[in-house]
Amino acid sequence: MLASLSIKNYALIDYLEVSFQDGFSIITGETGAGKSILLGALGLILGKRADLSSLKIKDEKCIIEGEFLIDKFDLKSFFETNDLDFEKRTIIRREILPSGKSRAFINDTPTTLSVLTSLSDKLIDVHSQHQTLQLADNAFQFLVIDALAGNSKTLISFKKGLKIYKKLRKELVEIEKRQVEAQSQHDYNSFLLDELIEADFKENEQEFLEETLEKLNHVEEIKLLLTDAQNLVDLEDTGLGDALLNYVNIIQKLSKYGKTFEGLSDRISSLKIDFDDITKELENSNDGVDYSPQEIEKYNDRLQLLYNLQKKHQVATINELLEKKQILEIKVSAVENAEGIVKAKKIEILEVEKKLDNCSDILHHSRKKAIPELIKQLGILLKNLEMPNTSFKIDLIKGTAFLSNGKDELDFLISTNKGSNYETLKKIASGGEMSRIMLAVKSILCNYSNLPTIIFDEIDTGVSGEVSNRIAKVMSTMSEHMQVIAITHLPQIAAKGKYHFKVYKTDKNKQTLTNIKILSQEQRIQELAEMLSGKDIAETAIVHAKQLLDQEIE
Repeated sequence: MLASLSIKNYALIDYLEVSFQDGFSIITGETGAGKSILLGALGLILGKRADLSSLKIKDEKCIIEGEFLIDKFDLKSFFETNDLDFEKRTIIRREILPSGKSRAFINDTPTTLSVLTSLSDKLIDVHSQHQTLQLADNAFQFLVIDALAGNSKTLISFKKGLKIYKKLRKELVEIEKRQVEAQSQHDYNSFLLDELIEADFKENEQEFLEETLEKLNHVEEIKLLLTDAQNLVDLEDTGLGDALLNYVNIIQKLSKYGKTFEGLSDRISSLKIDFDDITKELENSNDGVDYSPQEIEKYNDRLQLLYNLQKKHQVATINELLEKKQILEIKVSAVENAEGIVKAKKIEILEVEKKLDNCSDILHHSRKKAIPELIKQLGILLKNLEMPNTSFKIDLIKGTAFLSNGKDELDFLISTNKGSNYETLKKIASGGEMSRIMLAVKSILCNYSNLPTIIFDEIDTGVSGEVSNRIAKVMSTMSEHMQVIAITHLPQIAAKGKYHFKVYKTDKNKQTLTNIKILSQEQRIQELAEMLSGKDIAETAIVHAKQLLDQEIE
């Protein structure tokens, strides 16, 4: 429920703060006093778009803050899903900056307007005169029937399945589209793939080929250098091999004269081992290097094939060429396995269709069962609201296509007089009748939904006398299940609230300001008397006001 509302620097409001209780609260005030301003401010914390013109002082920010008691309304999962801190006393704050930007916070965590709107839909139903048009809206009519039918869980399952179904259908269309495109390129892609498969290049093969060709093309120079190196080692007496051996022997003789020479002896011995290994490898290399035109041609052809394929596929490395091969394999496979892929996707879609059909059947049967109960309850309530001859005809037809809430099509018709034909609500009902019908619908909904608060904004417009008493009775009954706040001009309704607030204007420092206060019992009598007779309050109006406050609504 809405526990408190504070508003700063908004329209005609400098600053106000008001606390609300559960049960039935009334808000009254003269025309133009600022009741719509209160609703406008409340609308901002419920996710409405901000308007810079709403700032009272243009170079200061506007702050609207609402405190909601939500511990009884199973909203923890919503907070977890949207990464918000769950608090039993949740604070929603909206700020409008002088720059025109606005910010929204839930328990001091910044949030988006879409999240704010989703949360507010679970907290408050603000019902104005214009919302009576919802009665003629098919989506709203389904909402009412589904509430009575207890279809919330089935609808969640259906909507999840419908989302998957649409996704799968989209994927199937994409697959079929890609396959048409791939089929037109299939022969060429197959040729390119066969060419790469036949070439059978390996990773890092390009480096090997280029290095090998470099060696084969310079074989004479390599052999000459290897021979020169070997001669330097093998020259008798002056060769590097004998010289190094003598050097090792001398150092080894020194090793017995201390650890320093011993360490040097170990190092030179290690050097001699490395030198011998290098010499041996050079000898082997010299023996293995031979000029072979056939080998040069073989490696040259292999490398040229690689270069040609790289150019054809517009790549620079062998790894990129291998990636092209993998892509071609996928494309060719997609066409060759097209029938199986499409068949598998269609089977997947069919399985989801069966589940959706099952959900649709459950929804249809539960709605069929709920419709007579809805018609019965509407009849009772509207009879109490002085519409005794009103009757409804609700036809539910199961269609063939999946809609947003099943397969059903709904025809919601009304007759307000005996013997009259059934027509759509817009064609038959007057404004006052639509208001009473909507009140009846909301009264029924409050028994089946878990909405904390409902605000009626002058829903009683166009009615008077006994009808207003009946409307007050319905609102009072609703307040036993939820918080009800009614903005009204009718004293008969205003008298029946548990709490009575008055919106009023004052002049301060050459400014007109809007404020709100809760009325005491004596102040309520004065307010009701003024609503009955105007500014010049007659004694009879005072008496009537007291009677209204004391009497019980039958």
